[in-house]
Amino acid sequence: MRRSVEGCSELKKLFALHICLIPDASPAASRLAVSQEVLSGGSVQAWSDYLSVRLHPKSVYVIRQYMHDGDCGCLEAFGQGESLLQDPSCIEELEDRLHFYVEECDYLQGFQVLCDLHNGFSGVGAKVTELLCDEYSGKGILTWGLTPVTSNGGDSQKNVYRVMNTALGIARLSSHSSLFCPLSLRGALGLKPQPPVTFPYINYDASLNYHSSAILAAALDALTAPYRLSSSQGSMMHLAETLTFGGRKVVAAWASLPFPALRGSSLPDTLRAYPQALPWKLLSPCGERKVGCCFAQSVVLRGIRKESHVSSCPGEPPTAPLHACESTEQTLQRYLHTLFPGAFSTSHVLEQPCHTLPPYPQFFSPLLTRQGFLLDKPPRYSSTAVESVPVLAALQSSPLLHTLLYGLYKDVQKLNTRRWASFFSAGVEQDDFQEALEELRTLSQCYEMGFEADESEDEADSD
Repeated sequence: MRRSVEGCSELKKLFALHICLIPDASPAASRLAVSQEVLSGGSVQAWSDYLSVRLHPKSVYVIRQYMHDGDCGCLEAFGQGESLLQDPSCIEELEDRLHFYVEECDYLQGFQVLCDLHNGFSGVGAKVTELLCDEYSGKGILTWGLTPVTSNGGDSQKNVYRVMNTALGIARLSSHSSLFCPLSLRGALGLKPQPPVTFPYINYDASLNYHSSAILAAALDALTAPYRLSSSQGSMMHLAETLTFGGRKVVAAWASLPFPALRGSSLPDTLRAYPQALPWKLLSPCGERKVGCCFAQSVVLRGIRKESHVSSCPGEPPTAPLHACESTEQTLQRYLHTLFPGAFSTSHVLEQPCHTLPPYPQFFSPLLTRQGFLLDKPPRYSSTAVESVPVLAALQSSPLLHTLLYGLYKDVQKLNTRRWASFFSAGVEQDDFQEALEELRTLSQCYEMGFEADESEDEADSD
């Protein structure tokens, strides 16, 4: 298994370290010809095949105790991951690698941590964020918990382990992070399977991590723009503080990929086509897909020209309030205020689109132009690759998260933990497990509306 700490990059003289807790690549997969795989649409297995920049030796730490793949020797339980970072020599080496990069920073914004939730990396991530929280108090820690779209539904042990790892991971990661966001195209995190997220202009294979990770990467690139832009006054901590008030440390991600703008249409005309809800999809597995109210949100729209707020009929009086706006930023902000009148909303509009040249998969609809805008009808010839797409993405503190957190809590509560002694033999104590479940339940209550709180109390009384 591999833990990669990527080098920091300068943006407005502020720095962030990106810590990715990811599996190593297999030797066979590393010999794949990337260009041939992309062009032929073949099944790509290894993330490292697409690295165009060599990683610094200080940025890679290989966990040799566990295999990357196979039926045995896998890092499959939360306690196994936690125990890895209880070794003093491991902690010392990790701190040495962190200090190597931190010392290169003029001003450290904080850390981004990406890790799996469904396996033992959940425990590794929990200990890493705890270390960062203790040693770099006051710095932003934004954590993204990843879960594969599909899993082995026929293996009851793996399914139960997945849910228990996820519950422990969310409870621990959120407590040590400034902000925590679960990211997945999976329908739900609980025991009951649900169909994966679908997109109207993307035909992706949910069984390929190559496809699902490409979608999530495009969304993540947009979601993190507010503190990476040289023109922005915000920081990682500022973003977290605007979304996590009231104890709501968990946020949900939404994305429209691509943003469905007709070629040549103005932004007001595009938004007016969706008067009740934005055309985005939920990327945090809450089990529900409908847009409702929210407490706070950070919205980013990229790939839209600054002059696109102008009506398609210049010189005529505005036909709607959106057409009266003086900029794309004002147009988006007014639209958000109309849809979410009680929410604290921040918005950013960027001209630069999301680039989708190889090795990005070409799974787009033929209705898209080379720049990712919609056509009125399919072209006669659709051999042109989509080189870029506009993207709309948002982080929301929303009542939907009550469904995710409380539903996961209820699923784990129903399990007979005595049947899964092997999970606890890896290092998690029963008392600590129950404490984490109570933290999860308490966290879920932060997202309740009035009538939901009454229902939850009734359910608790009946348990």
